[in-house]
Amino acid sequence: MLYSLFSMLQDSAIPGVRLMTYITFRSGVAFVLSLLLAVFVGRSVIHRLQKMQIGEIIRDLSLEGQLRKTGTPTMGGLIILFAILIPCLLVGNLTNVYMLLMLLTTVWLGTIGFVDDYKKLSKHNKDGIKGKYKIIGQVGIAVIVAAAMYANPSMVIVENREVINSETNFVEDVVYENETIKSPQTTIPFVKNNNFNYSWLTEWMGKYAEAGGWIVFLLITIFIVTATSNGANLNDGLDGMTAGLSAIAAVALAVMAYLGGSIVYSSYLNIMYVPGSEELVVYMAAFIGALIGFLWYNASPAQVFMGDTGSLMLGGVLAVFAILIHKELLLPILLALFYIEDLSVIMQVAYFKRTGGKRIFKMTPLHHHFQKDAGTVEALIQRPMRAIAEQKIVTRFWIIGIILAVVTFVTLKIR
Repeated sequence: MLYSLFSMLQDSAIPGVRLMTYITFRSGVAFVLSLLLAVFVGRSVIHRLQKMQIGEIIRDLSLEGQLRKTGTPTMGGLIILFAILIPCLLVGNLTNVYMLLMLLTTVWLGTIGFVDDYKKLSKHNKDGIKGKYKIIGQVGIAVIVAAAMYANPSMVIVENREVINSETNFVEDVVYENETIKSPQTTIPFVKNNNFNYSWLTEWMGKYAEAGGWIVFLLITIFIVTATSNGANLNDGLDGMTAGLSAIAAVALAVMAYLGGSIVYSSYLNIMYVPGSEELVVYMAAFIGALIGFLWYNASPAQVFMGDTGSLMLGGVLAVFAILIHKELLLPILLALFYIEDLSVIMQVAYFKRTGGKRIFKMTPLHHHFQKDAGTVEALIQRPMRAIAEQKIVTRFWIIGIILAVVTFVTLKIR
């Protein structure tokens, strides 16, 4: 709204009008607004949730300090939603397709999570909407994003090409093609020419190889969105952990979006240039501000939990954001902890069924494994022998998240 207003005033003599044309300025405004909204509006939302007696239902899993959380207000993801949406609507470019897709993803997945939380609370148990309906919702937004990237004429890339010195065999320069193209390409880490076209996997289809590549891209998009959204949901079990890890990953993705949206920085890093994607930095600045503001209340001991309203949305947003900037294959590094949480549950359930009741971990998702003393449950893996305090687990996961973010970022130069 403000962006549109200031755009109409570009030719006026009003001082400071052109500031709204700068991504860095609008990103700074979005960050500050979202942070303030989360902190100051968050208190009112928490009080409202308390009056409505919307408290978390806790099952006794014999975890230290667990039962003290009973009755803590949940559905705090609403705070994150409002703190993201309002700044983006105010200072974001609402004609930019990348921004519109991110706003749609936020509302779409936030709504699924809200309905799930509401059903749990209305029934006074831990059963929300059926898992298959969550998956259908996640697949739905993944299909919309993939279809938009295929059909929208403004969602294009400019390929980068290395100029190799024949004598030294070193890269002499990075040049870009003269035309924008629409292609199912992405970035892969640790290889010299790190552009990967999904159509290479379908070359056997001959003249239909490009169409086959888009189908592979659709399947990859569906898998990444569902896996990341559910991974964040499973990770949301300790005070502040999911919000902190999401904020760390968001910073790395925001930097990548800024670099990939600038032909100067893209050339320096030898990555593909994605025109228009720089607008995503404004969205991600609001996202980061909202998470930091939410941590004001969600840090241990938590005054509010985000619930599925927040956790399902956070993972899905990070996945879609990475897909839009063509960096989705970097997520197994950046969000490794979310995927490990997914795998721990899958492995535990499969092993439990196969062996008639035996376990690999003391408890899943994996972060709960560290909260139990050895010997309390018969499991293949008993270490650590002593239960680790919740705050220490959260801090260690944050540290690992920071390391993963740095590794992900440097893969753009390590080849």
